[in-house]
Amino acid sequence: MEKGSGKPHRPRVCFLAGLCVFFWVFIFYFHFNVLSSRRTSNPPQQSLSIFSISINPRERQGVSKDSQLLAPHSSRSEPPPPPHESEPSSGAASAPPSKSDPCGGRYVYVHDLPPRFNDDMVRDCRKLSLWMDMCKFTTNAGLGPPLENSEGVFSDTGWYATSQFAVDVIFNNRMKQYECLTNDSSLAAAIFVPFYAGFDISRYLWGHNTSARDASSLDLVEWLMKRPEWSVMGGRDHFLVAGRITWDFRRQTDSDSDWGSKLLLLPAAKNMSMLVVESSPWNANDFAIPYPTYFHPANDADVFAWQDRMRKLERKHLFSFAGAPRPGSPNSIRGQIIEQCRSSKACKLLECGLGESKCRSPSSIMQMFQTSLFCLQPQGDSYTRRSAFDSIVAGCIPVFFHPGSAYVQYTWHLPRNFSAYSVFIPEDDIRKRNASIEERLKQVHPDDVKAMREQVISLIPRVVYADPQSKLKTLKDAFDVAVQAMIDKVMKLKRDVTDRREDKDFVEKNSWKYALLEGEQRAVGEHEWDPFFSEPKDGNADSGSSSAEAAKNSWKIEQRNQT
Repeated sequence: MEKGSGKPHRPRVCFLAGLCVFFWVFIFYFHFNVLSSRRTSNPPQQSLSIFSISINPRERQGVSKDSQLLAPHSSRSEPPPPPHESEPSSGAASAPPSKSDPCGGRYVYVHDLPPRFNDDMVRDCRKLSLWMDMCKFTTNAGLGPPLENSEGVFSDTGWYATSQFAVDVIFNNRMKQYECLTNDSSLAAAIFVPFYAGFDISRYLWGHNTSARDASSLDLVEWLMKRPEWSVMGGRDHFLVAGRITWDFRRQTDSDSDWGSKLLLLPAAKNMSMLVVESSPWNANDFAIPYPTYFHPANDADVFAWQDRMRKLERKHLFSFAGAPRPGSPNSIRGQIIEQCRSSKACKLLECGLGESKCRSPSSIMQMFQTSLFCLQPQGDSYTRRSAFDSIVAGCIPVFFHPGSAYVQYTWHLPRNFSAYSVFIPEDDIRKRNASIEERLKQVHPDDVKAMREQVISLIPRVVYADPQSKLKTLKDAFDVAVQAMIDKVMKLKRDVTDRREDKDFVEKNSWKYALLEGEQRAVGEHEWDPFFSEPKDGNADSGSSSAEAAKNSWKIEQRNQT
């Protein structure tokens, strides 16, 4: 009877009213707290797309995918900027040094790579070369065994039998002593990848297929792209070092007969910067740093004492040359240089050939350079030579014959005003036999010679790698210069993104011209050195027959010198 009476019970009405109130409270809470919190905590994706302006479509897709996966794990705690300011901000990374933080704007984050990318190679050092025992060259933090000074050519300390291929280890060990390392990547102005790329490829250049040569490079890229640090700038703030010439990493095809690996041609690697002892004039993702010399000072006093000694030396030879002819290279001028030197009483010649040769004696080379006013530095098996830096350390004015041997290479370490520290004689002047090197050098005024030699001596700290087991205080060595240049490069990129500036007129094959620009200059045009670089040696802007052949020749010379 009550059920059919039609009168609702009061408890049921109260229950329904309470349920309704609870429902609307839940809706408001969800809207203003949960959704709002998600919008605040999720970093915007627009920032990555701005850094992907010049990435090729395939690479852009890869970066975007990784960023979506990795963004929620970002270690940054600050809230994102409003939508109209959503470009990646350098934030604390760009803060200038101050009394409270002398490392402001200079922090470097170092990836903790698995040992297969570095330490394992050193432990298995006997596989690094077919013709020499690289194990002794990896000792003393990569400096090699100390050099004896029985002839008094060197200082009593700071001189080592350093391999020209040892930059990988030396640079990494110097980085361990860098005063502004950080474990917080959000503070970093640049990110270092301690991959021994030069050591890696040296294991597989002979008798191995392309799969073996590329394996570590592909493994590295895959590892890096899974890291949250990569997603911030798509790898554009990352850099690595290889103690080899760029052509060892620019293989054009997958044919086993082609030379080297394709590390520098991998889409992800094109975003990174690679520091090599010789860069490509026609590519934008590699930068040249000095070859290691035999001198590795432990403190500022070692440098000052050596510079003073070089100033006081009597230099009895007008010019000198250490090297061998290249009969298999029709464009080489070494044969003419050797001929001129032989016929001149003003030239000291150290011929390098088969069998025992003083060219393999650091003391013989440095002694000759120390007694010469000018040191001839024609192209080696490729554009550059270690000898150029040995001559600078000896206070000898280098004479170059191609701008690719130094002027467009080491723009971080050497003055843009090349005539302040060197003499330039175009190769064609020698090749056509219409220039006497002796007469050309005699035309340099003695006052200019004195000024140039002083400039060369002042460059010594910038072109040597200090002992990683010690520390320079007031001087900047080759490592310091390179790291600061990398930081400046990344900061400029971030400023360009913040200001929404994009260089749409950039032409990669003119990379060598951009390297010569000063300050905020951006435009390039015709240049007096265009004839030297109007067309790559091999007909393309990366690698190929001539450049790869030059790399092969450098290994043949190494083999010959060790057998």
